[in-house]
Amino acid sequence: MQQQLILNPTFSENDDKIKAFDSIFLIGSCFSTEMYQKLKRRKFDVLSNPYGILFDTLSISRAFEDIKNNKIYQFDDIVKYKDVYLSWNHHSDFNYIESQNTIEKINNSICNANQFLKKSKFVIITLGSAFSYRLVEEKKFVANCHKYPQNQFEKVLVSIEEIENQLINIINNIKSLNAETKIIFTISPVRHLRDGVIENNKSKSRLIEALTRLQEKNQKFYYFPAYEIVIDVLRDYRFFDIDFAHPNYLATEIVFDYFKQLCIEEKDSDIIDEMNKLYLAIKHKTKNLHSEEHQKFVKSYKEKIIQYQKKFPNIDFTYEKTHFES
Repeated sequence: MQQQLILNPTFSENDDKIKAFDSIFLIGSCFSTEMYQKLKRRKFDVLSNPYGILFDTLSISRAFEDIKNNKIYQFDDIVKYKDVYLSWNHHSDFNYIESQNTIEKINNSICNANQFLKKSKFVIITLGSAFSYRLVEEKKFVANCHKYPQNQFEKVLVSIEEIENQLINIINNIKSLNAETKIIFTISPVRHLRDGVIENNKSKSRLIEALTRLQEKNQKFYYFPAYEIVIDVLRDYRFFDIDFAHPNYLATEIVFDYFKQLCIEEKDSDIIDEMNKLYLAIKHKTKNLHSEEHQKFVKSYKEKIIQYQKKFPNIDFTYEKTHFES
């Protein structure tokens, strides 16, 4: 029963799945960062969260609007709060004491995202919440509250119809820059317990329903069931961190295994696993760098890297080569 639920194919038999080293653009909640790390260490060409972590569909839609238009932020687009300059459309990763630093980082990130999206084979969008936050006085929806006083915001549970419209805007903006890219939506398995258990379930169910309606209307995208894998298949608190909200390392590894099965070309699976072994080899620690065993280990990976460079001439193995030569 579980396998039937999970192995419901994301891609049809005639669809091209993700291939080794493909360019993949990721955006959305903190779970998208987890996916980014797992793809990056397998040598995929990846760009993640050019606005920082975004949870709600409105913020993601607004980000893609900016990226499509290659928007240039000015001083009037940011605000000062507690000695730092920030953007209501961005995560706090973009906050700096100097306004010019905030503006430069934002504009560089948008420019890079615009160029990367044009070449991306896939875009993976992780939706976190159906709740959005609006500044009461300015009547402006924000991507991040930046530790402003809570009474400055109104919390809004967005309707399914509004979420649908935002998702359509996301798809249209992506396709206007890159008509060939394939879009994969997924829902974050992170439980937003600060909203309350009931409110969290309302939020996730609205995201699911909005995506389901769009599929029924033949909108062209794929759905990867990260949320369903963690909540309905693993369904055990031993797969969560101590906050009982975030999936732990084991859970994310299991989710990525399913991602490989459902979204990545089977013939490339061995290559991807080899790249992961290479990453783990670099992370390998030894107490005796001069032992015969360690020298054999280093020599074997030097030889493997030479083979990889010949087999995949377009992939940069400089970092790995330097590591083992040093």
